[in-house]
Amino acid sequence: MLAIFHKAFANPPEELNSPASHRSSKKPKLPEETLNEFLSHHPGNTFSMSFGNAAVLAYVHPQTAYSVHQRLFCGFDDIYCIFLGSLNNLFMLNRQYGLSKGSNEAMFVIEAYRTLRDRGPYPADQVVKDLDGSFAFVIYDSKTGNVFAALGSDGGVKLYWGIAADGSVVISDDLEVIKEGCAKSFAPFPAGFMFHSEGGLMSFEHPMNKIRAMPRTDSEGVICGANFKVDVYTRVNSIPRVGSETNWTNWDSH
Repeated sequence: MLAIFHKAFANPPEELNSPASHRSSKKPKLPEETLNEFLSHHPGNTFSMSFGNAAVLAYVHPQTAYSVHQRLFCGFDDIYCIFLGSLNNLFMLNRQYGLSKGSNEAMFVIEAYRTLRDRGPYPADQVVKDLDGSFAFVIYDSKTGNVFAALGSDGGVKLYWGIAADGSVVISDDLEVIKEGCAKSFAPFPAGFMFHSEGGLMSFEHPMNKIRAMPRTDSEGVICGANFKVDVYTRVNSIPRVGSETNWTNWDSH
């Protein structure tokens, strides 16, 4: 999968962007170049959607009808989701959110996102923490321009992100596409974390702890992006939120 978001709609940590990207012989690419490269890796088996200059989503159709590492794409009510992996407790989650038994993981994630966006009955980190399984997902809300992504904590699914030549955020499970498109400005998306374009990056397992960026270096000793870890010794100073105030429009105060 591949998701690219204009810098106006996603604000990744600044440590992800390495100055070395523009000094090295291999420069980062523009979003359309990265998209074309991704599509060329999977000729005749991909689907992509563009939302003007704001975003593009690309998805590779699975080769089998069902797999533990399934890939799903779903769109509803101007919200689009790419989901990788599977949830062990999907049946329970569908029942909790009033969805039919046949709803898949991507459908559930969209409904959970809509519930958080419109009513905010629970903190976003609690909702993601309740997902049991190996998973990664990226949501684009074309109505609000918001981006929401998360990666499960068990390491069963890999996800990477980086910065394109124009500052756009690139997210993919294809490491080679990320390397080619983002040069030195990329890193693994941290397991057990979620990212929202308004609230930024946070650990859904340790939401009350601050995040520390650890610079990454390649085999040549050049800094290329950063790994993000939970700072177990530093907590966020905030008052626990209740009711509708748990909506992630106030995520940055968590």
